[in-house]
Amino acid sequence: MILPDTVVIFTEKADWHSNGLAKACANAGLCPIILSIADCGFDVASGRPGLVLPGLDGRLPGAIFVRLVPAGTTEQITARLGLLHAARSAGVRVVNDARAIEACVDKSMTTFLLAQAGLPTPRTIVTEKPEAAEAARKTLGGDVVLKPLFGAQGKGLVRLRDGDPLPPSEDVGGLYYLQEFVASRGSRAAGGAHDWRVFVLGGKPLAAMIRRSDGWVTNIFQGADGEPADPTGAPADYAVRAAAAVGADYAGVDLIEDEDGRFLVLEVNSMPAWKGLQTATGVDVAAALAGDLAQKLARPDAA
Repeated sequence: MILPDTVVIFTEKADWHSNGLAKACANAGLCPIILSIADCGFDVASGRPGLVLPGLDGRLPGAIFVRLVPAGTTEQITARLGLLHAARSAGVRVVNDARAIEACVDKSMTTFLLAQAGLPTPRTIVTEKPEAAEAARKTLGGDVVLKPLFGAQGKGLVRLRDGDPLPPSEDVGGLYYLQEFVASRGSRAAGGAHDWRVFVLGGKPLAAMIRRSDGWVTNIFQGADGEPADPTGAPADYAVRAAAAVGADYAGVDLIEDEDGRFLVLEVNSMPAWKGLQTATGVDVAAALAGDLAQKLARPDAA
């Protein structure tokens, strides 16, 4: 049995984002419940495959909003994503569903899907072999950025300049994700760097900001400042196409404008934070997310 107005918000703690989203869902006429996906599981003891979500007494919500999937072992992550797949298969609207999360959490797959969709993105090479990684540095030329495959919020980024040693394989999880370093337009003269974050919802740009930093890492989490930007034009168009390429209902898309004025898509985040964006733009992101979800639940056949 599905409770059509119930929305489960998966997160690890009731923080600013999850509390705000729960309040917005309630204001939209929905019944929000905040849970950890780690507390959920499968129950097939009755002879019929079922999902266990605390507080629902064997029933399923109309929707699941995935704010966060916590870190864990390979087995734990597999089971958690499997639960999202199963919920979707059982008729629950999952936002974002496991397919989009899997496409975005793996930066190599994100990059592949962006390129496959014809979107401009920095040249990137992913390899397990140190010798191939060294060859990739020569192919890319100039500075390269070494990124953790599963990283977020600017954590673990390393800029390798000419002559810098390549980290040993065990320090990068046995995988080298190397991307050409792209200087943002005007950064060489002004110092620092900037990029764009466009928040996409339901196939449309909701809000955008420019993130400025004194260094080369521009994440708000790493101390960058956000300022409102026009959510139209080339960056918005690319962001909408990028979200579609990974199959995300909503996404935070990062782009950079290079020295020649070209926009390149850097990353697509399927579980983005929005506090910095909301502070910079004044857009009530939680209300927009809740409103979109309520509308889709009211019209089950909606895209």
